[in-house]
Amino acid sequence: MATDGTTFPEADAKAELNPGQNKSLEVDPVSSEIASDKIQQNLERKENAKAKRDATQTLKKTIIISAVIVAVAGAAFAITKKLKEK
Repeated sequence: MATDGTTFPEADAKAELNPGQNKSLEVDPVSSEIASDKIQQNLERKENAKAKRDATQTLKKTIIISAVIVAVAGAAFAITKKLKEK
C-alpha cells in the first residue's frame, strides 16, 4: 500500500450503516453554492417576470379605464343632444 497521502480516506462504518443515528449534517460546499446560485437566479427571473407582468396589467387597466370614460362622455353628449332637440 502506498502511504504517500493518496490513499482513500477511511469511512465511519457506524455512521454509514446507521444513517438515522448520524446527527451531523455534512454539506458539500461546492454543490451547496451551485444550488443556492440556481435558486437565486430563479427568484430573480420570477421577480423580473412579475415586474413585466405588473407593467402590462397597469397599461391594460389604464386603457380600459380610458375607454370607459370616453364611452360615458360620448353617451352623456348624445343624451344632452337628444334632450336639446326636443
